[in-house]
Formats: sequence, C-alpha cells, structure tokens
Amino acid sequence: MRIAVVANGEWDQEWGKRELASYDRLIAADGGGNHIVQADYIPDALVGDLDSTEPETMEICRKKGTAILSYPAEKDETDLELALEYAAKLIEQEEKAGSQDQEIKEIFLLGAIGGRIDHLLGNLFLLRGFLKRGFRIRMKGPDQELWLLEGQGKLIGKKGQKVSVIPVTEKAVVRTEGLYYPLYQEILYQESPRGISNVFLGEDAIVEVSEGTALIVMLSPDNIR
Repeated sequence: MRIAVVANGEWDQEWGKRELASYDRLIAADGGGNHIVQADYIPDALVGDLDSTEPETMEICRKKGTAILSYPAEKDETDLELALEYAAKLIEQEEKAGSQDQEIKEIFLLGAIGGRIDHLLGNLFLLRGFLKRGFRIRMKGPDQELWLLEGQGKLIGKKGQKVSVIPVTEKAVVRTEGLYYPLYQEILYQESPRGISNVFLGEDAIVEVSEGTALIVMLSPDNIR
C-alpha cells in the first residue's frame, strides 16, 4: 500500500496530477486537500484544523465520503504531524491484518518542500522522529526528493544525476558505491558540506550510513547538467 500525505506547501499542478496517480491512499494535511481536489482526485482523509481548506474542497470531500478529522487551531501538533500520524496508523492496521509486512514502512510526503524555512526545518525533524519508529518519510517535489537514511540504501537514478549526503547528527560514517566521489567508511561532519552534489556514475548507487543519520537529497533527472 503506497500512501501519500499532501501538505499545503508549494505545489506544481502538472507534476502533482501525475504523481498522485501512483498512490493507493491520499491523506490531506488541511490545505493539502485543495491540491488534491484541484488535481481531480479525492482525499481518503482530511486532517487538521481545516483553516486552510477551501469551502469548495470541504463540500466535495463531504459528498465523496472523505474521512474528516477536525482539530482545534490551538494545539501542540501541526496539521502535517497529525496527518502523518494518521497515515502511520493506516500502515500499522495493514500490518496487523497481515496484508503488509515491511522492515521499513514508507510514507510519501508531497507539497512540503519550499516555502517558509521554519516549516521546512520542522518537517525535516518530523522525518527523524518517524524514522526512529520504523517509518521512512520520503519528501517529494518536482525538482527533488529527500529522506533520512540509517543503514544501507539503494538509490535509483540516471547517469549524471546529482545526489547529496548530509549528516543530520553530529557526524555520520558513510560508504558509497556508484557515485563519482566515493566514500570508504569515511566520517562526514555536520558542520562541513563535503557530501553535497555527488553524481551518479550509472543508474543506481549504494549509500550506507553505518553510524549516525544522513539526509539524502536527490535532484530530479531534469536537473542534469
């Protein structure tokens, strides 16, 4: 089951319409419901204080049977955090039912890159909290995709595509294969941007983070220069 949570951030309608077609469940974080409806899809759930949800979006969601979870504006959690929690519970329910069993459970997060820097930083730290619970949240936009990595991960890309490996802990021990600038169990430090703008040699690569946590940022193949 592929689940996407759609936030109320920067949104490319053409890209979004194509991207939304690849998911089984669509969860809207408040105004993210506007993006989904305007792309001619219906969210399975609409979560948040709903202050950014357009009246037309709300009416469509009600008519189509969207689960609407309304919260007060004065709350400790952001709308996005509540929507991610809802998505995580759906995955856990699937596991209990025996229809899904993954070591790492993935949630795709759309519409959460760009815009206010405080929102972006808060979203990045949300990724770390969910990773500790076994959920990998992959933030996607038309120009880039990013996620946190602990352990080994296989990256699929294209020759010349750029990828960055950035420690979010004080340091990270990293090994790579298939990238122009190789790392052999080397230490990347948080205060040094050494891991930025590496390049795919072919169509796949391996990044292994044996100590610490690293942010993986893959630029879109359209950004190959």
